[in-house]
Amino acid sequence: MSAKNVINTNYKNNTPAVVYTKTIEGLGDISLRPMHVASDIKTIHEWVTQPYAAFWGMEKNTLEEATTIYNDLLALPYHDAFIGILDGAPIFLMERYEASKDIIGSYYNALANDIGMHILVGPPTKRIPSFTWNIFTTVMEFLFSDPATNRVVVEPDSNNKKIHVLNKRAGFKYQKEIQLPHKKAHLAFCERIDFEKAIKTNAATI
Repeated sequence: MSAKNVINTNYKNNTPAVVYTKTIEGLGDISLRPMHVASDIKTIHEWVTQPYAAFWGMEKNTLEEATTIYNDLLALPYHDAFIGILDGAPIFLMERYEASKDIIGSYYNALANDIGMHILVGPPTKRIPSFTWNIFTTVMEFLFSDPATNRVVVEPDSNNKKIHVLNKRAGFKYQKEIQLPHKKAHLAFCERIDFEKAIKTNAATI
């Protein structure tokens, strides 16, 4: 496996086509590029309104509502989103944000460089071994490719058992359960060293 990091931290004003690429043997290149609402929202809306994406919380949103949500989200100076690409096709959505400036920052002692993350894998067209794991680790490696990032924060729905397994496998440590305005969630953290240890010991299929 290899990674080519071309991240541009001034993504809001000077957006490159691709910010990160990881080559995975037997699978190919997984690349991340910034989400563009106008061209991506139809695909994202199709994903978030399917039953498997219920924990994303947008299953009842119309296309117009989803467009407004992501336009508002990307207008925030501390929040951005990326589309994962494989073989020219979108395969996942990842949101990244500064946790200390988000609502989650009021639920713990947030550090300035804590990075929050949400990930939604698109509906599979065929079964590929370790597909979700490869996506998840690519996202984590992208986040940690910024040397300023030492800790990733997640707040998955308490009932989302699949994501809990994935998080823990990647090195996240669960701290406590919290009640957010829209869901009961677990608060979990993954420091760079914990992720690196997890990668060395997990060759998973999820």
